[in-house]
Amino acid sequence: MKKLAVGVLLGLAIILSSCATSTVNPQIVTSTAGDWEGVLLGGTQDASKLNFVIVFSSININGYGIKPLTITNFNFLNNTSCFPVPKGVTGQPVSGTANLTTNNANQVSGQIIITVTSAPPANSTLILTSDALSGTNSNGNMTAGAVTGTWTLTSSSPTCPPVPKSVNATFTLCQNATTCTVI
Repeated sequence: MKKLAVGVLLGLAIILSSCATSTVNPQIVTSTAGDWEGVLLGGTQDASKLNFVIVFSSININGYGIKPLTITNFNFLNNTSCFPVPKGVTGQPVSGTANLTTNNANQVSGQIIITVTSAPPANSTLILTSDALSGTNSNGNMTAGAVTGTWTLTSSSPTCPPVPKSVNATFTLCQNATTCTVI
């Protein structure tokens, strides 16, 4: 009986020690670096001219949640009263977050939120929230990224009417692409 008890205890010790020392697959890091072009649909007057180019990166580790975007360039393609900074001049305060994951087939998914604000007199705030995001993880870098989602706009400018959530305002954001393949 003692031999059986010792054998059971030894077996349990081996099982428990192997659980404690088992290795977890390394988390995949995804970088979203590159030029992205944003095309917005919806809005009226100057609020219908808010297409832009943005350069950002974000390092996300699977399972570790929302990370800030590092935005190194942002430019609207048209001058508008919503964001009165001349074309080609970076000057709009832009911030954002990303929450990305990569599956075993190296497909990236997740969410990106980007917020652009302007100073007086426009006092505009543009918020883009993704509904779908896709891309490929190639050695830790996201390639062929495409994002779709909705956007809202608030503004004090009379020629830049607000675009509330109730309006069907959508956007597409594509990474390093001459044409954007919608998800």
